[in-house]
Amino acid sequence: MRRRAWLTLGAVLIGGGGVVTYATASPSDGSGAPGQDRRPVEVYGLALKGTAAGERKLPRTETEQFSLVGVSWTGALKPLEGTAQVRARGLESGEWGAWQDLELDAAPPEEVEAGMRGASQPLWVGPSDGVEARVVHEDGSTGALPKGLEVNLVDPGVVTEAETRLDAPEPAAFVMDESPSPSPSPSPEPTAPPSTVPQPPVTSRADWGADESKSPDPSEYNPDVKAVFVHHTDGANDYDCAESASIVRGIYAYHTEVEGWNDIGYNFLVDKCGTVFEGRKGGIDRPVLGAHTYGFNRESAGIAVLGTHVSGAASTAALTSVARVTAWKLGQYGADPAGTVQLTAGATQRNYFSTQFTAGEQYTFRRVSGHRDGFNTQCPGDALYAQLPTVRTWAAGPVDGLRIASLTDATAKGSTYYTKGTPVVRWAATTPAALIKRYDVLVDGQAVAATSGAGYAKRITLTPGSHAVTVRATHQSGAVTTATPLTVVAETTAPVFTAAPTLGLRTGTVYTGSAPVTLSWKATDDQALRQVRLLTPQAATFSAAAYLSNRTARPGTAAGWSMRAYDYAGNYRDAAVTYTPVVLQESAAVRTGSWSARSSSSYLGGRSYSSASKGASLTWTFTGRSAAWVVSRASSSGQAYVYVDGVKAATVDLRSSATSYRQAIWTRTWSANARHTVKIVVVGTSGRPTVTTDGLVYIR
Repeated sequence: MRRRAWLTLGAVLIGGGGVVTYATASPSDGSGAPGQDRRPVEVYGLALKGTAAGERKLPRTETEQFSLVGVSWTGALKPLEGTAQVRARGLESGEWGAWQDLELDAAPPEEVEAGMRGASQPLWVGPSDGVEARVVHEDGSTGALPKGLEVNLVDPGVVTEAETRLDAPEPAAFVMDESPSPSPSPSPEPTAPPSTVPQPPVTSRADWGADESKSPDPSEYNPDVKAVFVHHTDGANDYDCAESASIVRGIYAYHTEVEGWNDIGYNFLVDKCGTVFEGRKGGIDRPVLGAHTYGFNRESAGIAVLGTHVSGAASTAALTSVARVTAWKLGQYGADPAGTVQLTAGATQRNYFSTQFTAGEQYTFRRVSGHRDGFNTQCPGDALYAQLPTVRTWAAGPVDGLRIASLTDATAKGSTYYTKGTPVVRWAATTPAALIKRYDVLVDGQAVAATSGAGYAKRITLTPGSHAVTVRATHQSGAVTTATPLTVVAETTAPVFTAAPTLGLRTGTVYTGSAPVTLSWKATDDQALRQVRLLTPQAATFSAAAYLSNRTARPGTAAGWSMRAYDYAGNYRDAAVTYTPVVLQESAAVRTGSWSARSSSSYLGGRSYSSASKGASLTWTFTGRSAAWVVSRASSSGQAYVYVDGVKAATVDLRSSATSYRQAIWTRTWSANARHTVKIVVVGTSGRPTVTTDGLVYIR
């Protein structure tokens, strides 16, 4: 069933004595779905007044609800040379916000019709019910301000699903102060050429709630799209993305009802979450004539990012969508988003950079340009303008910043990675995934795995040997980028212990519960040994170059010394031995000569033997593979001979400036367990003949 809609004109008395004119659009059959808060779009206008030259004001005024505000005046081509500021009262908080500047350098339409007004850019302030405004001539001078200055308030309303699915309404008249001129004849509707890249998702006019009765004129079309101009819409950046459709409806109402245009000016609008909205009607895949860049609308499309980007950069999501729309539109006409193009000026004017344009002449533009490149405006703001090179790169390709981020289940040694053969390749790129067609993982130049543009990791299988592994990214344009390859060696051979773990006694202090020992080993690998770990009886990790470590062992306890050698691929081999340190007290020795017993907690086991008799000896016999003689040392200590298996092995001087006890001063280690005899003989050193012994420690 076809439903008609119409615009209703009326007036509301507002606190402060002002009168506001407004227009609303409503379906003819009344209420929407039960339980839904349904409110039509409304536009209000409140005159600015003042007696001082060069100044117009509106005092704090209570109003009906609105969310978007701007200032307009009589004469679409007449500039407002000065400043315009507004502040709003929050609907929920009841608090007045700070003064905000309105952007006054909005581009006028190229074809001015009767009833069109000059206007600032609209400012999104969120739900409000009060407004205050002031307009001052440039530099505060007393120069004349445009006539008919108004504060314009837009309530974007609440649009239900039923409203967004109406059949196109028949055109309806909208009463304005000046009669509109006849509508221009529509240009022939062109076909929609296919693009070289996919179309991004676009929220249609019906879905964001466009009231088509506000734009009754038929669409006009350009021959093609040679360039894209990027804009910002002004207004707060802290909006919730759920409000984006309302913001678009507000801008649409502002352009049509305040400025008197026949439709919203932009071809597309993008919010900070990356949602793309259809702007001017006529078909998103057709070269619809917009009203966004004065003098250059006839050969371009306009994309506006919601919010202000003078100092705050646009979000990555927004830039991604701008790049996708740009690539798609220019791709319909075989244009490179990174390139340049000659555009014909439709008006004589200067741009933001003071470049002079003459109507009918051609000028070089980047295919992706900012509004300020074609018109004297700050739009799209310094921050967003500085991001346009990124938009061009993302839109044109190839994929930027591609690199292999890591290899899981592989370990690097220098610039070479080692793996058992099934590593996970992880990569990253600065170009957003939405602009990437696919990724391929290459091994020695051949593709072995693939993902979509949203992929970032893939497990691969490598045959034994050395390989070049890389990732290739294909941009939606078809341009290809390959990451710097990595050298990856696949191998499954475990390291070997060429010398098994061996424990030997070393010099140091001996305690009842610990003896100083040295653990030694030797490990190698056919590719690259990474490390050796001691697993028991204490955990420790050693470098590949290490081959010994000073440890301690508990006497009287058999302990397993387990080690594991790893290569860089993750292969490993274990080796283990069991050793028991044993303490032989001095009383266990066979004595010759004169020895006296001594007792002290400082001695090993609480007692020792001492002798000053030349030739006195102590002899221990044991079966083991390492031995250490344990003594006390002092400044008066003498020398002793050490005999091993009947052969003199060393002369040991026990003299020490500091007194110390339980010192393993002489050690010997053999390659295997065997029966040995160690004999200590007192030398009888002149002036200091005494030798005091704590016993012998051996390992079996």
